Amino acid sequence: MPSPASPLENSHAAPPSLAESQAYCRRYARARRENFVVASCCLPRDLRQDFYNLYTYCRTADDLADEIASPAESLYLLDLWQQQLDCCYDGQPTHIAFVALQSTIERFSIPQKPFLDLLAAFRRDQDQSRYATQEELADYCRYSANPVGHLILHLAEAFDPSRALLSDSICTGLQLTNHWQDVGEDFHRGRVYLPQDRCEAWGVTDAMLAAPTASAELKSLVSEQVEIASRLFDDGRPLLKQVPRWLRLDLELILAGGEAALQAIRDADFDILGKRCKVPLKTRLAWVARTAWLQWSAR
Repeated sequence: MPSPASPLENSHAAPPSLAESQAYCRRYARARRENFVVASCCLPRDLRQDFYNLYTYCRTADDLADEIASPAESLYLLDLWQQQLDCCYDGQPTHIAFVALQSTIERFSIPQKPFLDLLAAFRRDQDQSRYATQEELADYCRYSANPVGHLILHLAEAFDPSRALLSDSICTGLQLTNHWQDVGEDFHRGRVYLPQDRCEAWGVTDAMLAAPTASAELKSLVSEQVEIASRLFDDGRPLLKQVPRWLRLDLELILAGGEAALQAIRDADFDILGKRCKVPLKTRLAWVARTAWLQWSAR
């Protein structure tokens, strides 16, 4: 799998060919085992390479934020990654991932903003570990999660401001859901995404976050946050009727996963500290099988 230090590669070498760059992005994406990589089941064949190209940019930047021990080094590498992005938009990509990315940017007329917004979130991760209010947390999600939805809408040739707002609701809901599954793990990594004003309102302390099981106060706070994420999913659901069939199927799969994760938290009585609330494997396999069947039957 490509190293997190990959922004340093090819910085002074001749640019690779488009075929070499595309092969790199395919290998990178296929080496990952994440829900985000669903191209084999939902994406039309002629969009898969472009999906891999976008994914490689996003995932590498994420690794530069999370997998580097030193915040200063992480910031340095993120700056290098942005320099490569700037070269890409100037028509002179040199890094192996960006030659392919440039072809996708040009094909779908993707603006630079969503790529830059992701980098802003990853830089923020290096010096901010808590969020004062619900609004501040939502602002973080505008940069850390919502740009991915915008990129996918561009890939579907379905981007406009109204659809972007619906996508933002889904992406923010997914980001919050992921945070609420990982409250204990995040705390031990030095990060608290639960809004500090809501912690104070419910009487949740750091000692409660460090405990092996959730207190009544923490359960009440998590219950509140779970319902906020659930409402965001509901707010974004009208997007399913406004996008191509392949993306609708993908969104159905994603929303089913998000809602099931929230239900798993409810089923655990909001005790998110004992162990990560997971969706059963058989449930996840059923979603994939259903989506694959719908995609096949539409041919």
